[in-house]
Amino acid sequence: MQVDEESVRPVLNRLRRAQGQLASVITMIESGRDCKDVVTQLAAVSRALDRAGFKIVASGMRQCLAEGSDASPMTQEELEKLFLTLA
Repeated sequence: MQVDEESVRPVLNRLRRAQGQLASVITMIESGRDCKDVVTQLAAVSRALDRAGFKIVASGMRQCLAEGSDASPMTQEELEKLFLTLA
Protein backbone atom coordinates (compact mmCIF):
# COMPACT_ATOMS: atom_id res chain seq x y z
CA MET A 1 0.00 0.00 0.00
CA GLN A 2 1.32 3.41 -0.90
CA VAL A 3 0.37 6.59 0.97
CA ASP A 4 -0.93 9.42 -1.21
CA GLU A 5 1.11 12.61 -1.35
CA GLU A 6 -1.60 14.55 0.51
CA SER A 7 -1.16 12.28 3.53
CA VAL A 8 2.61 11.92 3.49
CA ARG A 9 3.49 15.24 5.10
CA PRO A 10 1.29 14.86 8.22
CA VAL A 11 2.42 11.24 8.66
CA LEU A 12 6.08 12.23 8.44
CA ASN A 13 5.50 15.09 10.88
CA ARG A 14 3.92 12.70 13.37
CA LEU A 15 6.73 10.19 12.96
CA ARG A 16 9.38 12.89 13.43
CA ARG A 17 7.56 14.10 16.55
CA ALA A 18 7.50 10.52 17.86
CA GLN A 19 11.21 10.17 17.07
CA GLY A 20 11.97 13.28 19.13
CA GLN A 21 9.75 12.11 21.97
CA LEU A 22 11.44 8.69 21.97
CA ALA A 23 14.86 10.34 22.14
CA SER A 24 13.54 12.31 25.10
CA VAL A 25 12.39 9.10 26.82
CA ILE A 26 15.84 7.57 26.39
CA THR A 27 17.48 10.69 27.84
CA MET A 28 15.01 10.74 30.72
CA ILE A 29 15.77 7.12 31.61
CA GLU A 30 19.53 7.66 31.32
CA SER A 31 19.34 10.68 33.63
CA GLY A 32 17.20 8.86 36.19
CA ARG A 33 14.04 10.91 35.79
CA ASP A 34 10.91 10.07 37.73
CA CYS A 35 9.03 7.00 36.47
CA LYS A 36 5.78 8.97 36.11
CA ASP A 37 7.44 11.46 33.76
CA VAL A 38 9.00 8.68 31.69
CA VAL A 39 5.72 6.80 31.34
CA THR A 40 3.85 9.98 30.41
CA GLN A 41 6.36 10.74 27.66
CA LEU A 42 6.33 7.11 26.49
CA ALA A 43 2.54 7.26 26.21
CA ALA A 44 2.90 10.35 24.00
CA VAL A 45 5.28 8.42 21.73
CA SER A 46 2.81 5.57 21.50
CA ARG A 47 -0.08 7.90 20.60
CA ALA A 48 1.98 9.63 17.91
CA LEU A 49 2.89 6.28 16.34
CA ASP A 50 -0.72 5.08 16.53
CA ARG A 51 -1.98 8.21 14.83
CA ALA A 52 0.59 7.90 12.07
CA GLY A 53 -0.39 4.27 11.55
CA PHE A 54 -4.10 5.06 11.45
CA LYS A 55 -3.45 7.85 8.94
CA ILE A 56 -1.56 5.42 6.71
CA VAL A 57 -4.33 2.80 6.98
CA ALA A 58 -7.06 5.38 6.30
CA SER A 59 -5.20 6.71 3.29
CA GLY A 60 -4.73 3.20 1.95
CA MET A 61 -8.41 2.40 2.42
CA ARG A 62 -9.39 5.55 0.58
CA GLN A 63 -7.12 4.61 -2.30
CA CYS A 64 -8.43 1.04 -2.38
CA LEU A 65 -12.01 2.29 -2.54
CA ALA A 66 -11.33 4.96 -5.16
CA GLU A 67 -12.65 4.29 -8.62
CA GLY A 68 -10.05 3.38 -11.17
CA SER A 69 -7.59 2.06 -8.63
CA ASP A 70 -5.07 -0.33 -10.19
CA ALA A 71 -4.51 -2.17 -6.91
CA SER A 72 -6.76 -5.05 -6.02
CA PRO A 73 -9.04 -4.26 -3.07
CA MET A 74 -8.12 -5.66 0.30
CA THR A 75 -10.29 -8.41 1.74
CA GLN A 76 -12.11 -7.92 5.01
CA GLU A 77 -9.66 -10.31 6.68
CA GLU A 78 -6.70 -8.29 5.40
CA LEU A 79 -8.25 -5.04 6.67
CA GLU A 80 -8.99 -6.58 10.07
CA LYS A 81 -5.44 -7.89 10.34
CA LEU A 82 -4.07 -4.47 9.39
CA PHE A 83 -6.16 -2.71 12.06
CA LEU A 84 -5.29 -5.31 14.69
CA THR A 85 -1.60 -4.73 14.14
CA LEU A 86 -2.19 -1.20 15.44
CA ALA A 87 -4.32 -2.28 18.41
